Amino acid sequence: MSHKPQIMVVDDDQAICEFLRMFLDGLGYHGIAVNNAEQAVQLYNADRPDAVIIDVIMPGAMDGLGALAAFKKIDREVPVIVISGQGRTATVVQAMKLGAFDFISKPFDEADLEALLADALRQRRFNRDVSVVRNGAQHPNTHPMVSGDSAEMREVKELIERVAGTDVTVLIRGESGTGKELVARALYTSSVRRDKPFVKVNCAALPTELLESELFGFERGAFTGAIQQKPGKFEFANKGTIFLDEIGDMSYPLQAKLLQVLQDREFTRLGGKQDIRVDVRVISATNKDLSKACAEGHFRDDLFFRLNVVSIDLPPLRERRDEISVLTEYFLRKYSVEYSRPYSEVSPETMQMFMEYAWPGNIRELQNLVRRIVVLGTESPVRKEIGLGFPVAARRATSLSTASPMVEAAAVPLAPSSAVAMSAHAHVVGAGAGASVSAVAPTRWPRPPSRAVRR
Repeated sequence: MSHKPQIMVVDDDQAICEFLRMFLDGLGYHGIAVNNAEQAVQLYNADRPDAVIIDVIMPGAMDGLGALAAFKKIDREVPVIVISGQGRTATVVQAMKLGAFDFISKPFDEADLEALLADALRQRRFNRDVSVVRNGAQHPNTHPMVSGDSAEMREVKELIERVAGTDVTVLIRGESGTGKELVARALYTSSVRRDKPFVKVNCAALPTELLESELFGFERGAFTGAIQQKPGKFEFANKGTIFLDEIGDMSYPLQAKLLQVLQDREFTRLGGKQDIRVDVRVISATNKDLSKACAEGHFRDDLFFRLNVVSIDLPPLRERRDEISVLTEYFLRKYSVEYSRPYSEVSPETMQMFMEYAWPGNIRELQNLVRRIVVLGTESPVRKEIGLGFPVAARRATSLSTASPMVEAAAVPLAPSSAVAMSAHAHVVGAGAGASVSAVAPTRWPRPPSRAVRR
């Protein structure tokens, strides 16, 4: 879907605002005109335009440079072009230090502004592309960790492609290390929000009080140490996507506030009185059985239903053994380049051990072992560790199977011939906006002859 760049113009001169708005519309952009800095910051926080053109001198408590600093706190990548009738060197230097893309003096040539704006938007797109590559956010068709050729992963990839262009909430389920974050990023990079922020929050990494302030922000004086206002992750993700990893570890009281955001698209900061509206797509992930957690009273039923509109279950690596050789080669090449080591394939003996191992740590464990082979230049320590790890992996796989009905552990060691996993199968239930799509966890009983589709 084509995106029409949205440009905000901030100037206290109404005539200049209107002129620039019409000028931008004529260039194929969507211009928004605002007459004061405070209102511009509020509007930017709500709408997230692609670029800002702002005057320096404006009445009120905040001038153009103050607004520039506020924009950069919300989104450090936003290009801000500063214009002013007073082209003093000190002002230019201060604007550039605050992160302005460039400075242009009044009166300005329309062609100069047009070229400057095109460069700014091009640079913004480039920065986002670099960020995508650095974070490993690649299209599901190109990244081997989410596009294996097994039947299970073909169906997972199909689900990603079917729902990526929508704004429905997605719940990604699977054991630790199966690549849930990569699926979330694949959904993001294939969506219409790919030019907007992608914000990740690990719900298991922080205690409840800190997680609440991290998600929703706080006002100055909300608690001891809150010396200034701080926007939350939901505000940073506005117009984009937020990825809530390990959502099953979120405390019960905090779940209610998250539910409010999903239902009403608004919340209040800690210590705040004003409702803040956001437009955010929510993708969550868990290695826990949330259905069981709901039955035990640890997770809210209504929140689970909101998160589980679309469910993607990632099978463990022991049920995707035909991908082990592909992933091994991928990691060998990746770390050979990263650590400037010569590339060489693993020996047939080591690969056989890889194929028979249960991989309790899934793809993450394979990744770390291959990294060790590349760094050390020998397979011996890894082969020794895998040999010692067979009984440990067996016990862990059994405990995982007992702990969660989503996971079925394979016997250890597994011969390649006995490790053929059954395909996951997708379900579409209902119709319209309330439809629920899921990839059911791989099983070892006979697969239904076709997908169940109810309308």
